[in-house]
This record gives sequence, structure tokens and C-alpha cells, in this order.
Amino acid sequence: MGNPLLKLPEEQIKECTEHIAVICLSCEFKRLQQELERIYREAKMDNVSIAAFSDALLAFLAQNEG
Repeated sequence: MGNPLLKLPEEQIKECTEHIAVICLSCEFKRLQQELERIYREAKMDNVSIAAFSDALLAFLAQNEG
């Protein structure tokens, strides 16, 4: 089960990773991630940091799609 992203042309991979880097370094992303971590911790979820990061990233990517 390979990573489908790596099957893209190198330029598309570079654009995608730069876009994700800009999102992840933004103050808005960090605030959402911290808020989700707090909520998930209160809900006693597993892997709080990973879940919060993943959900915050998906939210920002979806926001940029629309």
C-alpha cells in the first residue's frame, strides 16, 4: 500500500507540501489544533495530539477547497 501522493509529478508534490507547510505554520492552525487537543483531552480520547493535528489539517484543507 504505497503513498498515492508520491505517484504525482514532483512539481505537484512540492506545491502540495508547501501549501500544507503554510497551513501548519499559521497561527490560526495552531489555535485550532490547541483547541481540539483540549476538547479531545476532556473527552479522554486516545492519541489526542495526532487526532487534533489531523482534524485541524483536514479542516483547513477542506476550507481551502471550497
